[in-house]
Amino acid sequence: MTEKATKSRSKTAKGDDTPIGPTGRPYRGFPTPATLESHGPARIIALCNQKGGVGKTTTAINLAASLAEYGRRVLAVDFDPQGALSAGLGIPTHDVPTVYDLLLDTKRDAHEVIVASAVENLDVLPANIDLSAAEVHLVNEVARETILARVLRQVAGEYDVILIDCQPSLGLLTVNALTAAHGVVIPLECEFFALRGVALLIETIDKVRDRLNPSITLDGLLATMYDPRTLHSREVLERVVEAFGDDVLETVIGRTVKFPDASVSGVPITEFAPEHAAAQAYLRLARELVARGAVA
Repeated sequence: MTEKATKSRSKTAKGDDTPIGPTGRPYRGFPTPATLESHGPARIIALCNQKGGVGKTTTAINLAASLAEYGRRVLAVDFDPQGALSAGLGIPTHDVPTVYDLLLDTKRDAHEVIVASAVENLDVLPANIDLSAAEVHLVNEVARETILARVLRQVAGEYDVILIDCQPSLGLLTVNALTAAHGVVIPLECEFFALRGVALLIETIDKVRDRLNPSITLDGLLATMYDPRTLHSREVLERVVEAFGDDVLETVIGRTVKFPDASVSGVPITEFAPEHAAAQAYLRLARELVARGAVA
């Protein structure tokens, strides 16, 4: 379903032809981003939520591909030991250098580890299960919270945006991602238990801002797995908007079986099913983040 078709299904305000989106706000169309004449330095965005299964990796993959489609040079950093982002983009991670090697070896060049994906303008810094040992190895390091930031400084000038797919926890790896990031996008499943942990995550971001990274900002909360047919899904989204207001992104990602199908194929949904409503939603998300100034 195209964006136009989605809009036609939305409610309209009384006395106004402007459609109302799922977040209860007028459904705006965001303009196609202008072409960039040069690239870099990158703005670093962490996709973070300590609850698993909320769409972090799906969002990292498809937002990265959508921004790349709009001509942005994108580096997707797989910072989860499960390596799902790497797998979802068809990047092999067995017996190859990964982000784990960069964290432990200060002399290793990040360019040796970065892999070009099949998507034009999209590169990947892969991860595998080795990353699960990183917290143990880094715990006694000096300035251990800033090690990822040091790694990304090597390549930040070559990209427009760096997206970090965090693991579902608030441990040392996630703190590293938040310390390296300029902004945070919180994917939030439209389900009650996903809502409960957001306050704790916001508190963690505030602590990182106070102690490690004064410039970090909340770029937005992204509602995912939204099913307008269920009262529960609609009520959760309504409560999120009541609590966080304009911090909730207008773009909402619906629930669909196309996401796992695309992951199995090792390609983003924007390539697997480009006309599908979910693919159009991620393209709209990319346009919204550009319009908000979160991405150049």
